[in-house]
Amino acid sequence: MIQEIAPHVYHNAFHERPAKDNDLVAVFSGGRTYLTQGGIFPTAAEIWAVEEAAELVYLFEIDDVAFFLLWQVSEKVKEALVETPTTVFRNMEPSHLALAGATALHLSGWYRANRFCGCCGSTMERDKVERAMRCPKCNNIVYPRINPAVLAAVRHNGKILLTHYANRVNAARYALIAGFTEIGETLEDTVRREVMEEVGLPVKNVRYCASQPWGFAGNIMVGFWADLDSDDETVTLDDNELDEGVWLTREEIPAESNPPSLTHTMIQMFREGRDPQ
Repeated sequence: MIQEIAPHVYHNAFHERPAKDNDLVAVFSGGRTYLTQGGIFPTAAEIWAVEEAAELVYLFEIDDVAFFLLWQVSEKVKEALVETPTTVFRNMEPSHLALAGATALHLSGWYRANRFCGCCGSTMERDKVERAMRCPKCNNIVYPRINPAVLAAVRHNGKILLTHYANRVNAARYALIAGFTEIGETLEDTVRREVMEEVGLPVKNVRYCASQPWGFAGNIMVGFWADLDSDDETVTLDDNELDEGVWLTREEIPAESNPPSLTHTMIQMFREGRDPQ
């Protein structure tokens, strides 16, 4: 999965410091990322060679290399780099750069969405001590938003229920039932509610599998196994969300090597018989 980067180590403790020449820079603009001709992050030195006064904002470190965000992206910088879809980070090699890209994208979106105070409307400032945006007028503090969402792998009689998203151009493969946790709701209750809402089926034996940061959508994904609490496998689709829901046996699921997402990792666990009984 995208967070499995050993032997590299991800360090998310915040300690703002100036960038060094060999530190790496995430560049985002207009829903796209900008990389070097070699398809990797530019260094701080490469950014400064194009724009000497470029402002770089500390994000995190992997091993002893720090990652920064280019705060203002000029046309000069765009022209010097290669415009690329942010989906490139799903399978970027080496794999620790995929995690870096997804996490930088998450933080970039949060910074952009919190430039003004939601309480008094003043311009927010980046805090110097912790990863937060602080209002200098009313002292409102905003921390990075992380959206909790569940994945539900529903099983019955040696089959797993897989779905396909409606109206999503890039949704080429089957996925698990998924949804966001609502106010006042446990993760397990989210599983039960989402399965009922999306496919009209009751579930039981809801059991935790694993979690995953998913910076592409600002989420923390939490995967659960569940069993159908009925002998009736009839799927009633919420066609606003899904256009297909099918029960597949282990043999009917195609093999997938090193899937980056928890969704497809759990599907492969089922295919290989590694799901809990």
